[in-house]
Amino acid sequence: MYAVIKTGGKQYRVQAGDLLVVEKLDGEPGAEVAFNEVLMLGEGADVIVGAPVVEGASVKGALIETRKGVKVKVFKKIRRQGYRRTGGHRQLETVIRVTSVSGAGLSETWDGTVDFTPRAILNAKARGLTNLVAELEAAHAPVVAAPTADAAPAKKPRAKKAAPAADASEGAEA
Repeated sequence: MYAVIKTGGKQYRVQAGDLLVVEKLDGEPGAEVAFNEVLMLGEGADVIVGAPVVEGASVKGALIETRKGVKVKVFKKIRRQGYRRTGGHRQLETVIRVTSVSGAGLSETWDGTVDFTPRAILNAKARGLTNLVAELEAAHAPVVAAPTADAAPAKKPRAKKAAPAADASEGAEA
């Protein structure tokens, strides 16, 4: 079952379990978010279209994090006048995991668990930046569970390569 919702002036097609990035919404990580402006519900060939919204339909989700989006550059130029200005911004966005879609006598829920690990920590782990991971986890302590002792195995020292034998080369020259 899917739904088309409207938030932040945009429309999104969502299903239970989807990860959704929308314009900034108020709330702390872990808060439940409900979208009551459901424009359409569908399951297979059965589609219910609202006029303008489907009565009694709602989509619920868990707020994972609020972060800055990709950088947008703004460049202004007036030709032959020597006027050039460069600026830009990063839009705030909210990441939501859709947990349930319900309405018109139908409902669908997602049975998985929501991982509240922010993208900054995931990126630092992927790049192997252990010092940065520790700092970020300390900053996001209420959101991220404390790491266990067996979570990161100790690194083994590399074995040194054996040097070529000096006796073999001297015997060949004589």
